[in-house]
Amino acid sequence: MTRVSPQLLRNPLHLLSLGFGSGLMPFAPGTFGTLVAIPFYLLIAQLDVPYYLAFIVFAFGLGVYLCQYTSAALGVHDHSGIVWDEFVGFWITMIAVPVTWQWIVAGFVLFRVFDIVKPWPVKVVDTRMTGGFGIMFDDVLAGLYALACLQFALYLIY
Repeated sequence: MTRVSPQLLRNPLHLLSLGFGSGLMPFAPGTFGTLVAIPFYLLIAQLDVPYYLAFIVFAFGLGVYLCQYTSAALGVHDHSGIVWDEFVGFWITMIAVPVTWQWIVAGFVLFRVFDIVKPWPVKVVDTRMTGGFGIMFDDVLAGLYALACLQFALYLIY
């Protein structure tokens, strides 16, 4: 994988796509990126659901641009250091979920599992879609799988 210079973080667009530097971790950058997404989740979780959803749509659109921009700069499609897609995938996972540490941990674990395992059609999207949209969309699907699991658990509990 292409090595990413920390100098890249001086550009605000790369700073965002690289998850404020979390994507530069030498191992498990997606996991670290998802961890860094949690404090931002705690901020946006205060929004009413329609505004939360609008924020996710905005973050997805921004992510398509950011991921394409950094991918082009690095000359590699979906470089592991690009973790904005993990941010958005995790935020999707946490739609309308109670803001407690237990649900955050459950959402984190479920999202990481679906993002790593890539069940159908996540794997198809990951291997066949290109550009910023492709980088973002497989994590959207992983987030939707994790969201479905959390919502099912909420249904069973409440």
